[in-house]
Amino acid sequence: MMRNMRNPEDSVFSNLKERKKKLAAETLEVEKSLRIEIEVCLTDVKPFPVSMSLILAARLPNPKKCIPPPAKENKYIGEAVRALPTRVLTVGKTRSPGVQLLLDEYTEKLKCYSSFEVLQIRSNPKKAQDTTVQIREEDIAVMSTIGSSDWVVLLDEHGNELRSEEMAELIARAGNTGASRLSFCIGGPYGHGPLLRERANVSVRLSSMVLNHQIALLVLIEQIYRAWTILKGQKYHH
Repeated sequence: MMRNMRNPEDSVFSNLKERKKKLAAETLEVEKSLRIEIEVCLTDVKPFPVSMSLILAARLPNPKKCIPPPAKENKYIGEAVRALPTRVLTVGKTRSPGVQLLLDEYTEKLKCYSSFEVLQIRSNPKKAQDTTVQIREEDIAVMSTIGSSDWVVLLDEHGNELRSEEMAELIARAGNTGASRLSFCIGGPYGHGPLLRERANVSVRLSSMVLNHQIALLVLIEQIYRAWTILKGQKYHH
């Protein structure tokens, strides 16, 4: 009785062989069917002979269309740019030691390109309870620091949003205006007053989102530094 019993492993291997043969036969049938369909497609297209390479080329994207257009070259790169003394006027104090550390770092870097300073103006100098009065007093305080020959850039949420390359062009254009100084203005918690808005030569925004004035100051100074590296063709900006 023991001699007539079949080994279970033999049964498993036998089933696997049968399934493998069946799968191979099905694969062969599919290949034949595909070959027939391709031949029909190639012979039915008239009057132009069509090759498989043309069919594949029609399905693949044009590699030239996948390449993005080259970025607009900054016309001021490599040109002599008049470096105006630059200031950032900001309403409010920088209270974060970490932010101040970064501000000091970029301020020192910017001094390699032009005279640069940050002037902090006291927020709500007369401690007014009324928002309108506070805006007016801050407006007067900022205007008292701006000279008649300053070229003024207003940082405002409704201003024009610039790419870094466009910021570089803005700084270069300012040097060709005949102005004696370039002044960037960051407003207080309630924004700029009407006097400064009327005086500004251009209005730009750093972001569509509202930024804390300390963060706005840091982002602005970094972008001014980046702009100069673009104008000088240096490797900071990629």
